[in-house]
Amino acid sequence: MAAPFEPKNYKVALLTGGISGEREVSLASGESAKRALETAGFSVVVLDPADKKDLKALIDGDFDVAFIALHGKYGEDGTIQGLLEILGLPYIGSDVWASALSIDKTKAKAFYEQAAIQTPKSLTLSRSSQKAAQEILEEVGSRCVVKPATEGSALGVFIVDTPQALDEALQAALALDKNVLVEACISGREVTVAVLGNEEPYALPVVEIIPIHEFYDFESKYAPGGSRHVCPAPLDEHTTNQLQETAVKAHKILGCSGVSRSDFIIDEDGEIWILETNTIPGMTETSLLPDAARAANIEFPALCTLLVRYALEKAERVSGA
Repeated sequence: MAAPFEPKNYKVALLTGGISGEREVSLASGESAKRALETAGFSVVVLDPADKKDLKALIDGDFDVAFIALHGKYGEDGTIQGLLEILGLPYIGSDVWASALSIDKTKAKAFYEQAAIQTPKSLTLSRSSQKAAQEILEEVGSRCVVKPATEGSALGVFIVDTPQALDEALQAALALDKNVLVEACISGREVTVAVLGNEEPYALPVVEIIPIHEFYDFESKYAPGGSRHVCPAPLDEHTTNQLQETAVKAHKILGCSGVSRSDFIIDEDGEIWILETNTIPGMTETSLLPDAARAANIEFPALCTLLVRYALEKAERVSGA
């Protein structure tokens, strides 16, 4: 019989902060995760990859696992995952390839389409693109969403419906990223589904997001009272099952492991549209993943413990141990 898992026997490198545009959110996620991990019984050392001394401590330390609480570039895009692979240190969440694929909305959409997962019509533009705004609106739709290809937390996201507004949005978004996704704007209910697990992933209860603004923007995500989360979402059984099955399908097709969270729109006809998949979901007090876990009777310390166990399980499988 295998010995019971004892968190007190594991030293965790908690990676938080970083150098992306989501640094402050990452610090908040790290603070919440630290409390949860320590409550669960782990020994936790907080390290900020923006500090070279902390990077050296990560390299030199005798850690058992890394808990990544870094959002956006250099944290959710496979960069830190690559360093951890070189160090031979297990880490929570998806591997290098799946992280890099999932954060790139343009590439992830190609995989959704390959798997017959419905996603809004879109096109990708770069700083050298020559398409006129009116031409883009005619191709994508008269009302569209502009978003940087590899940013998260709704940074640089705009909803536009005129050529002038589109030009301004493109300029702002391209200041953040070399590629920008212009996507048909689907109106409807915003929901999200978290998925846990490696070989046999499963979905948590669906969360409906009711933002204070037109859409789930940065303030709605992170400001206290910025949005209301309803979990489980008040949906019929068929829609709930469809959302959960699609989230698991997206998790698999993108090669995710440990945890992911996919965002959807349910339009007025009841059609489901996937928007994106996050591989390092937020873990602040107002975040969606902890809310969904609580609805499944998994408190935050137990959720963090699960993520660590999935990380160790994945590392053992890869090493053949």
